[in-house]
Amino acid sequence: MTMATKIDWQKIQVVIFDVDGTLYKQSKLRKKMLFALLRYYLFQPWKIKDMLILHHFRAEREKRPGFEAGNLEAAQYEWCAEKGNFSLPRIKQVVNSWMFEYPNKYLAACTYPGVKAFFDVLHQRQLKIGIYSDYKAVDKLKAMGLGADIVVSSTDAAIDVLKPKPKGLLYIAEKLGVEPAACLFIGDREELDGECARQANMPYLIVDKKPFDKFDFYTNMLEEISEHKLQAPAEKV
Repeated sequence: MTMATKIDWQKIQVVIFDVDGTLYKQSKLRKKMLFALLRYYLFQPWKIKDMLILHHFRAEREKRPGFEAGNLEAAQYEWCAEKGNFSLPRIKQVVNSWMFEYPNKYLAACTYPGVKAFFDVLHQRQLKIGIYSDYKAVDKLKAMGLGADIVVSSTDAAIDVLKPKPKGLLYIAEKLGVEPAACLFIGDREELDGECARQANMPYLIVDKKPFDKFDFYTNMLEEISEHKLQAPAEKV
């Protein structure tokens, strides 16, 4: 567990989560997706270049941390088109199908142990939950059975910038009416999520990289938050 400072739960009003690699095991999902892709394209080999589209789409995004030149939603497809000389409609169809729709059927099985219980405790204690991902996340949360007070992605028109620029985190804090120091950001990549939190002057944690069957980050978080014996705010009469 990597953190900017020791977390004082008495001061935390909002917990913000990254999604990919933070709420579920990416490597486990990617194995399932690899088999699904191979099964599909084994019988449709004339479409095999679709796999290059997926590769270039991810790779070109990874090359541009902090991108903020405007219209990120469109630019991410244009980068892929320039790299592989693919048509934009084809790129959008392939990416939407294989990255934003099909994987969702596997997410429940790939969700880290303890995530649902931790979300439940946050809800019970009336701590707000935010989501900030570089990719669209609403459908992913539904697939994992998780609820949040606000869900933001880097491609949203109001954000339009990739991590580690902190605009997404600051936007969530503003919308929920709290100072960044009263938020906790949980991510899985120090160079992106950690740096994003530092630029926002926000406390953060980076999940431990452990095998799925030994992953205990959220179990440990449950124990830690329980030790503070936080009380839910009293209801107004």
